[in-house]
Amino acid sequence: MKRGLAKVWMGMCLALAAAGEPAWAETAQPMAVPPVAALPVQIAPTGDYETRDLDWFDATRDRAVPARLYLPKAEAGAAPVPLLVFSHGLGGTRQGYSYLGRYLAAHGVASLHVQHVGSDGSIWTGNLMLLAFRMQSAAMEREAMARVQDLHFALDQALAAPEWAGRLDANKVVVAGHSYGANTAMLAAGAQIWRDGKQLPLRDARFKAALLLSSPPFYGEGSPVGIVGKMDVPALHITTAEDEIKVPGYHSPPSDRIAVFEAMGSEHKALAVFEQGSHGIFTDRIVAGGEALNQQVKQATQELALDFVQQVFGLQPVALASWHERYKSLLARFELR
Repeated sequence: MKRGLAKVWMGMCLALAAAGEPAWAETAQPMAVPPVAALPVQIAPTGDYETRDLDWFDATRDRAVPARLYLPKAEAGAAPVPLLVFSHGLGGTRQGYSYLGRYLAAHGVASLHVQHVGSDGSIWTGNLMLLAFRMQSAAMEREAMARVQDLHFALDQALAAPEWAGRLDANKVVVAGHSYGANTAMLAAGAQIWRDGKQLPLRDARFKAALLLSSPPFYGEGSPVGIVGKMDVPALHITTAEDEIKVPGYHSPPSDRIAVFEAMGSEHKALAVFEQGSHGIFTDRIVAGGEALNQQVKQATQELALDFVQQVFGLQPVALASWHERYKSLLARFELR
């Protein structure tokens, strides 16, 4: 791998770690991160759903691809439902972003949360002195590319599974992700990365739209326009005015998130910028921003995600404008193009 590219992915990964990094004990002994309680964000009782943990294995890559599927309960004669495929940030797992999965499934949209074994929660366990090595490995180009392949594979498996045949609509699939996962989602949805004069074959045409939480630019790859300027799927960008990534030797201001939105070539795209909230507020952690704000932002985010899916597929043509009216008091900026 080229030295410059290694720096790119390492720089990005160090930054993204700020979102999910646990509080360290001041010790070099092996450690384990305690489970983080999910915020009890309200789910309106308008539907029911089931949760499936899936332990898939991609033999062609010798790589496990765990996933969790939030699936609306089957009803006789019901039409297939849209599917959102979600990619977690650095150090996440399939259990993460549960408030989104539960809410979407309760409202008729399946949500498949893919776990990336090379950059998942395992990086936080083990000897603290080796943490930098584990983070560096998670940031390498091979892992960044493998994450995209995880999404392809998981979608293949979900659409082919006989146990829920006919319940997922293969023509209504959205790719989504937070932080490092937003980069993964963009690559799967058409972001262009070139090596040796050739574009890497990462796009999956089955993804008809992209939902991006706190998306960083592709550091070291040049202007965002050259990477996302030709993305043509509808896209929703969600961030905050305080979405700053700041670690020793590295700084990514909130404007980086806005730059990705502005550069994206999608004819139909939307931007929601909450006035307050850190880079980690979109995870299941309840401490970011304080409990009251945290719950408000999550409540608004889950509703916005649903409205985006419904509007993209013509189920609710004015859903996003309606959402803005409900939550404009929380917003610093909202654009719908």
